[in-house]
Amino acid sequence: MTRFVVDASAVLHLAGAGIKVSARHKLLAPTLLRSQVLSALHEAVRLLGDAVLRRRAWELADAFVTLDIELARSVEGIVATASIDSLAGRRKAPGRPLT
Repeated sequence: MTRFVVDASAVLHLAGAGIKVSARHKLLAPTLLRSQVLSALHEAVRLLGDAVLRRRAWELADAFVTLDIELARSVEGIVATASIDSLAGRRKAPGRPLT
């Protein structure tokens, strides 16, 4: 019997890929493993939730506001942009380039 020490990333990969460990092997892990695996899963779920919320925000948005001029230029033609002044009502029409 071969004994392997596994970390949280290995355990998550085994579980996610549905890999069954051979009966000829024994997996060993530090006591902290359960906490690390749960923390990693929690982070993955949070990131997934954030991605869903970001997508929903883009579906509802009329324009993208950023102070990063290069970013604004890189999304021209992809999404409407607006200046920071438009948030205060000084500039109404989204889609105008940031200046």
